[in-house]
Amino acid sequence: MKKSENTSLWKDSFKRLLKNKAAVLGGIIIIFLVFVAIFAPLIAPYGYADGDFLATYEPPSREHLLGTDFMGRDLLSRIIYGTRISLTVGFIGAMTSFIIGVTYGVISGYFGGRLDNIMMRIVDIMYAFPTLLLIIIMMVYFKSTFANIKPGTFSYYLAQLDNALGGLLFIFIGIGITAWVGMARLARGMTLSLREKEFVEAAISQGASNTKIIFRHILPNIIGPCIVQQTLAIPSYILFEAFLSFIGLGVNPPTPSWGMMISEGYKAMRSYPYLVLFPGLAMAITMFAFNFLGDGLRDALDPRMK
Repeated sequence: MKKSENTSLWKDSFKRLLKNKAAVLGGIIIIFLVFVAIFAPLIAPYGYADGDFLATYEPPSREHLLGTDFMGRDLLSRIIYGTRISLTVGFIGAMTSFIIGVTYGVISGYFGGRLDNIMMRIVDIMYAFPTLLLIIIMMVYFKSTFANIKPGTFSYYLAQLDNALGGLLFIFIGIGITAWVGMARLARGMTLSLREKEFVEAAISQGASNTKIIFRHILPNIIGPCIVQQTLAIPSYILFEAFLSFIGLGVNPPTPSWGMMISEGYKAMRSYPYLVLFPGLAMAITMFAFNFLGDGLRDALDPRMK
């Protein structure tokens, strides 16, 4: 039986993805988490900052399904709102890395020569800056600088923007500065390989412009592996934010973050283990979901799996 002429690589890949139960489960969990993040104010039984000092360290009950913390704040509500922070960091980090890395790598690989050498030396230099260390330095410097700023200055408006983002501005900047280098190398390598293919040479011989060749022949053939890599990288971005919040350099209180919740709860973990267990479980499930989906996408988009 012949396949329909309209069947494309993406349709075949999607069918293979649906056959991967782990990937489908991961995708369902991610969709559920996105839904929770968007509708957090409607889903959460309490406000994330609402505390009751008469109900501190209350174990899981009907009123508080996952218990309360040291300020009497509902743990379930804070975990639900914390989903917003983790997914925002993960998606924005992946999007920033994808756009910068693919653009940079395709330009470097397609035009080659001296331009390629210069651009890749810049990538080598960027590899010398560990993402996490750079973000920590930026957070320490700017948070200490923002303690004494004058209204109307550039630092003042930067601080206002950081506060509006819940303290995530410099996490975004740090990820954007360094996380794209791996994507750039991947995009460059695939572009170098595709540039020598017959269909690209045929397009060049027919007088096609560089822009047309890149957008019609190069990008469609490298977009799949690049998406897979960024899907698998999202857990690392979530982990960056959780670690920074754990050491007190992440989101601004009382904005809830799973890392901050673990930091606040581990001191009383022996008596109240649920303070660490539930936010840690939420973070683990989220990271596993992205890993399952990324592995499924990698198998689905691999031509050798046909």
